[in-house]
Amino acid sequence: MSDGALLSFEDFPPGRVLEFGAYPVTKEEIVDFATAFDPQAFHLDEKAAQRSMLGGLSASGWHTCAILMRLNCDGFLNMTDGRGAPGIDEVKWLKPVRPGMILSVRAEVLAARVSQSRPSIGLAQFRFDVRDQDGVVVMTQTNFVMIGRRGHESAPRGAPKADATVAPLPVETPDDMPLYSKIEIGKRIVLGTRSFPEEDVLAFAQLFDPQPFHTDHAAARNGPFGALAASGWHTAASWMRALIDAKKRAADAMTARGEKAPETGPSPGFVKLRWLKPVYAGDSVTFDTIALDKRVTSRPGWGLVRSKNSGANQHGERVLEFESSAFWKLD
Repeated sequence: MSDGALLSFEDFPPGRVLEFGAYPVTKEEIVDFATAFDPQAFHLDEKAAQRSMLGGLSASGWHTCAILMRLNCDGFLNMTDGRGAPGIDEVKWLKPVRPGMILSVRAEVLAARVSQSRPSIGLAQFRFDVRDQDGVVVMTQTNFVMIGRRGHESAPRGAPKADATVAPLPVETPDDMPLYSKIEIGKRIVLGTRSFPEEDVLAFAQLFDPQPFHTDHAAARNGPFGALAASGWHTAASWMRALIDAKKRAADAMTARGEKAPETGPSPGFVKLRWLKPVYAGDSVTFDTIALDKRVTSRPGWGLVRSKNSGANQHGERVLEFESSAFWKLD
């Protein structure tokens, strides 16, 4: 790296291990992120958090993912000819992330292969362990990173097309969030629409994902997306905000009718997250969720609901999908 050259795909053979980072987690940042993207009581209020399943104020899991992204950018990605990531295979939130923790990362390359459709890039599969100051793993993440190959030029993607040929998904009136016993497997619930103004795209990226194609117009035009695009973590966290907003609307309406509103808890993680298309500055995305199955857990009084979640832009093009699980209070 003394010649200033970026790291290439060939620099990440299977078995390579990187260790980096010392990210102090503050109460202020936990509350700020939760206020923007995951305003549940156990991320906002210390007294309410003490009574919750998490037993104290804790960072949103999406916040921990965003912190990992920042650590990766500072630790190796911004010194690498990175071309983005197609998605995330699995995230496990193993322990609450508390104020005062100092997070670091152990990254191991599990596998590496050249892309068959785009031979100018390779795909390196990483396992990331996020650890606290005592070395305890609080989160694991497994995913592929697309990296330019040495000696292979990659043509820029080009600007996004202005016209759309895909019909938008129907925006249904959201139903009330049901109690656990009344959850209908396979029923789609529209959560709401979130916009991505340029200033928000830049602000999130500068904090958590400062790769050039998320922070600089000129670099973005010549990058893998062809124009300024939101961080994938910005898109995913916005799904979370749409979910929480929909739950609150439902709870308020049910309480006003004298009905019991459902109580939900944290999530242990998610799988099969795919960023299917870039979310460009100025786009809006409508998010939804579909329950896939549910089961009673060993934790007294709680069930676990597994869902498929997605988002589609204003042209009806699907931009995000993933499967997640969340605790749901039994009624």
